[in-house]
Amino acid sequence: MKKQSGAKKTSLKELPKISDRISFLYIEHAKINRIDSAITIVDSKGVIRIPAAMLGVILLGPGTDISHRAVELIGDTGTSMVWVGERGVRQYAHGRALAHSTKLLEKQARLFSNTRSRLSVARKMYQLRFPNEDVSELTMQQLRGREGARIRKIYRANSKKYNVPWDKREYDPDNFEDGTIVNQALSAANVALYGLVHSVIVALGASPGLGFIHTGHDLSFVYDVADLYKAETTIPLAFEVAANSQESDDIGKLARLKIRDTFVDGKLMVRIVKDIQYLFEINDGEELMVEMLSLWDDKDKLVKYGINYREDN
Repeated sequence: MKKQSGAKKTSLKELPKISDRISFLYIEHAKINRIDSAITIVDSKGVIRIPAAMLGVILLGPGTDISHRAVELIGDTGTSMVWVGERGVRQYAHGRALAHSTKLLEKQARLFSNTRSRLSVARKMYQLRFPNEDVSELTMQQLRGREGARIRKIYRANSKKYNVPWDKREYDPDNFEDGTIVNQALSAANVALYGLVHSVIVALGASPGLGFIHTGHDLSFVYDVADLYKAETTIPLAFEVAANSQESDDIGKLARLKIRDTFVDGKLMVRIVKDIQYLFEINDGEELMVEMLSLWDDKDKLVKYGINYREDN
């Protein structure tokens, strides 16, 4: 019998339950390999070894180089891999979903395919934006009208706060630079937010295309979820960028860098997971606990949850 080199393939019974915890690990500018049942991450500072089975999702940022043996181990342990832009601001591709079952996707499909349940989910999305109001009896037309008024009010408030003129939201995907500075910043920041939301959705095994408010697009659910956070993230950020920018500045780049920095602590990613579970009525026994593990390139050195950071000798 041929002797197998390396670690034995982990059986599903040996893996931590997904219901226990999801760890999102972001890596950039590093080489990823494996030693036995751990993945190794090598950068200019040294080597980190992490047991693959403790990770739920690996986000591979710019400058990552991953070996086939590492991918094999990650696949065996059921970890999800997502290729993203810097600090998750874009979603380029993904491998398998985090879950071994299609339970979350099936739940989403059932809620989507029934008119009554689809309306119920849409109302819950609007309820998150109007926590002190009862929207349970409002029609979709009334909800859209209420949301439009809310967003216009937020635009006016930020315009006044940052002393930036505001007329209306305009976006021409074929002529980005023709828009006003604040509209350019909004467009760039929103794309970054969509990337982060998209990464979480595919990692959980849900469909980015089955939306409850938006429809007819392969990212409809991404837009649904992202809209929950724009009022507190991309809108004020865009006005701040417009207020502090110079004529020669690359507005799109400034907005992307600024929104990227708001993703650093991982709190929004954790919130996205919790909100999706709330929308899909996930039972307490099936609820996913989320934590963030991050490996930044040169600004931050995060050493959390038993990760051993050491210099190679």
